[in-house]
Amino acid sequence: MASPAIKLNNGLEIPVIGLGGTWQSKPEEVPNAVEYALEEAGYRHIDCAWAYDNEKEVSESIRHSDEPRSEIFITSKLWCAHHHRVEEALDETLANLGTDYLDRTRDVLTDWPIRDTWAQMEAVLAKGKVRAIGVSNFSERILERDLLPLAKVVPTVNQLGLVEYLKLRGIVSQAYSPLNSTGDPLWQDETANALAQQYGLSTADVLLGYLVAKDIVTLPKSVTPARIKSNLEGALAATKKLTKEDIAKLDGVAASGKQNRLIQPPWGVDLGFDNWPVRVQGQ
Repeated sequence: MASPAIKLNNGLEIPVIGLGGTWQSKPEEVPNAVEYALEEAGYRHIDCAWAYDNEKEVSESIRHSDEPRSEIFITSKLWCAHHHRVEEALDETLANLGTDYLDRTRDVLTDWPIRDTWAQMEAVLAKGKVRAIGVSNFSERILERDLLPLAKVVPTVNQLGLVEYLKLRGIVSQAYSPLNSTGDPLWQDETANALAQQYGLSTADVLLGYLVAKDIVTLPKSVTPARIKSNLEGALAATKKLTKEDIAKLDGVAASGKQNRLIQPPWGVDLGFDNWPVRVQGQ
């Protein structure tokens, strides 16, 4: 069961559900997880990063699969220590992944000169080393003040929320860690649980299907074969069953005051979010 795709602002199509299983995964877990996702579960989108320290293992899985490289959408991330040397860092990632291009690369926002780094990213895009470029953790304030006024190429994706604002800008939203863990308050939400019971779905199905129904690229993480498969199949099943009224109910969960940012890396700079305080690693 393959994931449907949505079109980015440059015409490229991205599978709306991808495997986020390489984040915080042990290198020895990655080959089997990625190979199963491609060969058995139907994934065609793998989310990677140099900082995950397992790109070579991802490459091994892709080589062992029967899927041609052209059918697999591979995303990686420019890490915050590499903003001054984009092409060099990209070349290292390409070598690790055993490919001569990425489908998308994005930079992780910390305290760095956005103008210089984005110009370097536009340059590798022009060379054909990537097919699309995007960003992570960019608030509306940072996009409007620091990036969009100077960008020759508008980011295709922002790995963060801001769904309605990003739609107006032609930028696709991407949800990382959409299920967090089984102890997450989302799993106990009355609205999501009621819809799951109504349609014979799991709560995870409803939460993932809600995002997919809103055209948000969704990256559930797992290295367990059964969960890898159920994340994709359950999300697609929920997308077919959830009505506009159901989506409105789920939209209301945040509006009712339950919204809470659970993933808050301590970047140490003001990212422009009221609910993301400035914290420094180790403090």
